[in-house]
Amino acid sequence: MSDNSGSLDAAFGGTIKSSTAMAEVTRRLLDYIGSGSLAEGDRLPPERQLATHMGVGRSAVREALAALEILGIVTVRPGSGTYLSGGTSELLPQTLSWGILLRSDKTRELIEVRQGLETQAALLAATRAPKTSLKALAAHVATMEENLHDYHRFVTADMLFHHELASGADNVLLRDMLHSVRSLIRVWVERALNDVDHARLTLAEHRAILAGLEARDPLAAAEAMRQHMLSATERLLPTLEDND
Repeated sequence: MSDNSGSLDAAFGGTIKSSTAMAEVTRRLLDYIGSGSLAEGDRLPPERQLATHMGVGRSAVREALAALEILGIVTVRPGSGTYLSGGTSELLPQTLSWGILLRSDKTRELIEVRQGLETQAALLAATRAPKTSLKALAAHVATMEENLHDYHRFVTADMLFHHELASGADNVLLRDMLHSVRSLIRVWVERALNDVDHARLTLAEHRAILAGLEARDPLAAAEAMRQHMLSATERLLPTLEDND
């Protein structure tokens, strides 16, 4: 890879506030990729170099790259680096337009959209999800229970639960929309979970959703999800206000 320090300074220069690090790193990476500086299959600069140029910790860069990987924009190869995914050209314009929603004011609207999508996914999954999906959902709930004091692992299991549920709804468009929405608000979700009482409440809410799904009761599953979304929103909003 050629020396491109100058272009990196232009793309990533300027220290980022720690309170918005992951979201801002994600935005700058999207801008960099969208600028045409990389072709499909090209390797992105190393995490350490990106962190230095943006004045953030490597963890913020790592989380941003993980979000872009979930969106299908990059591929992370352990021990090798992060590469721009093939076929990104069709997805990138849509993803870049979503990127503006990382601002806290727009994130409020995104959270509201998520409420409706998640509730509909639960309604559909109650009758459509295969037994293998229900087993996976139960495993994610068990992982949450085992990690009440490890918030990163807890949130990861939480996100995997919702991803599996959306897949079980057997609606590709709904699944992909939720996938993108969750990726963009993950930073806020992690900030909202800040004590074990919140973790226990979230666990109980997921158990209720799982019970509705296992009973093959669409209304019970949808209502449990609706209550979870209302509760999650109450925890999320203060984190947005702190960044206004």
